[in-house]
Amino acid sequence: MRGQHDDRRPAAPGPRLDAAGLGAELGARATLVQFSSAFCAPCRATRRVLDEVAGMVPGVVHVEIDAEARLELVRALGVLKTPTVFVLDAGGRVVRRAVGQPRKADVIAALGEAV
Repeated sequence: MRGQHDDRRPAAPGPRLDAAGLGAELGARATLVQFSSAFCAPCRATRRVLDEVAGMVPGVVHVEIDAEARLELVRALGVLKTPTVFVLDAGGRVVRRAVGQPRKADVIAALGEAV
């Protein structure tokens, strides 16, 4: 998934998130987690892309988190800018993260690692 910063860590498993930590249910196959802020124009565009992809791929959900309201999670995951997107597998393990507005094709490709 391409954004301004594409952080790929295939060798080491990423952190694991659960429904309680996110405040939303995980997708049966994968979850797209977006950290946003109120006055972030790229966040709105990212929301549209992730909603569209989640609607196209069965078992995938999009969860948007207000970074300002969830500072503990922002710090724990090292989120420095919005939008930051995490792709989680069915078990909640982070398989990819990117900063900036992703392209739809890149999100779909990143889901391939999660499902």
